Amino acid sequence: MKILIRKANIIGTNNTLQGPLDIFLNNGKIEAIGTLQDIQPDKIIEGDGLTLSPGWVEIFSDFSDPGYEQKETMVSGACAAAKGGFTDVFVIPNTRPVLDSKAQIEYVRTRSAQLPVNVYPIGAISHGTSGKDLSEMYDMYQSGAIAFSDGLHPVQSSGILLKALQYIRAFNGVIIQVPDDITIGPTGLMNEGIISTTLGLPGKPMIAEEVIIARDLKILEYTGSRIHFTGVTSPESIRLIQEAKGKGLDVTCSVTPHHLFFTDADLMNYDTNLKVYPHLRSAEVRDELRKAVLDGTIDCIATHHIPHDIDSKDIEFEYAAYGMIGLETCFNLLVTSLPRISEERIAQLLSLNPRKIFGMAVPEIKEGADACFTLFSKNGVQHIRQEYFASKSRNTPLMGKELSGTVYGIINKDVVFLNH
Repeated sequence: MKILIRKANIIGTNNTLQGPLDIFLNNGKIEAIGTLQDIQPDKIIEGDGLTLSPGWVEIFSDFSDPGYEQKETMVSGACAAAKGGFTDVFVIPNTRPVLDSKAQIEYVRTRSAQLPVNVYPIGAISHGTSGKDLSEMYDMYQSGAIAFSDGLHPVQSSGILLKALQYIRAFNGVIIQVPDDITIGPTGLMNEGIISTTLGLPGKPMIAEEVIIARDLKILEYTGSRIHFTGVTSPESIRLIQEAKGKGLDVTCSVTPHHLFFTDADLMNYDTNLKVYPHLRSAEVRDELRKAVLDGTIDCIATHHIPHDIDSKDIEFEYAAYGMIGLETCFNLLVTSLPRISEERIAQLLSLNPRKIFGMAVPEIKEGADACFTLFSKNGVQHIRQEYFASKSRNTPLMGKELSGTVYGIINKDVVFLNH
């Protein structure tokens, strides 16, 4: 297919591309960049404030395959990612069976080979994500595991984490950890505070996050390895991470878009779609997270796309499953929460920084290169309706809302996935 992209602002590693430019693609390759005339394409893409960046990367999503295909499949998850502007997605190991062996990693790679986005499995740190015995991480790395994590079951044992961090040094791997001490406030259903007291729900304090981060950073300093904290929600956690970076430790962190948008006060009507892990915090904490995103303290955004069928959410709050879908609405939540955020910062958070952290090549935007980029604009309004979603699940609190920004789509080599 011949595609002409009209007057796009280009963000990438090549700083010589100045001003809005046209880009002509022929069967997934960039043939020309400039002010282009007399071209007869099959498709023209243009729009107000159209911006082009290297393809976005999502680092923590659940595609529920194998074992939970009633919630999501590889196909529906990939289509949701493409609709949200992502060309690359990391999938967590909390499947059935768990992604804790070479065979399971190869299963994901094989199943996802023909999808419109690149799917990378995250290998489990421990067998069955039990936190007890180390999995064969090197074998999984050789088979295509992009990183290692126990996903929604963060490692509680200091000894296991220490061994894992030492193990991955041999191949410069990265551990992804959701920071949470599960022994603190183990029955907590939401953030501990005024709102939890008002609602009569057991709360879980932020110190459960901060304690794990402080511990993990001490272990990281001892091992000299690499760790990424995802789902960070505490200003104190961010301070600890910044301090560790100042000491030269190889640590990075990400926040979710829903923690930048919602607060625990939004739970006043007991909406189970807002029951997420980690928990939503107060408005004051949310505002601190927003500042950390804008000033560069936060390295990247992770959607924590956790799909659930209706039976897992349409029940009493106490028994509802944790998580919401987030791939399709990530960009819109980011722009709505941070209207002053620049296109350059968006590209850093969603593409350039995660690629750097996890050792992924940055797609070049130059003549002769394969296309792998995302098309977006801060302008426009997105109406969130049932028919908007490609995900198999609909567990989102955003239904019926209007959010800022427009994702035009992705072009990933010879795959074209456009929303407009």
